[in-house]
Amino acid sequence: MSRRRIPVVLKSRIRQQARFRCGYCLRSETLSGMPMEFEHLTPIAAGGQTIEENLWLSCRRCNEFKGTQTHAVDPETKEIVSLFNPRTQNWNEHFRWSEDGTEVVGVTKGGRATVIALKLNHSTIIVTRRLWVSVGWFPPSE
Repeated sequence: MSRRRIPVVLKSRIRQQARFRCGYCLRSETLSGMPMEFEHLTPIAAGGQTIEENLWLSCRRCNEFKGTQTHAVDPETKEIVSLFNPRTQNWNEHFRWSEDGTEVVGVTKGGRATVIALKLNHSTIIVTRRLWVSVGWFPPSE
């Protein structure tokens, strides 16, 4: 499979598997106002391939902050750990929403490292989430 081309059938399958939302911040395409991006979980630059097992949906914001990272420092233990993998790991085992629904709270080493590395609680997105919460659009229900 080529580096950039993802077959239409595979795109459709991944979009359905990801429920049309970002694997990291859980923002939906509806809230984004634009389609999610197809992210290489292991970046091509690190030897990742354009195959189903290495692709997932990500919003532009999370995808750009992730870049080529696959590991980051857990702020609690100071260990270098793997970032959360939305294809193989369960979001609810690694994260939870803050009581007001505006912040992603990492509850595992990988979850905490991912929150920091992807800037999941940057002030600009918190303002946006606060608006979504106020009208009942966020956080997403499972």
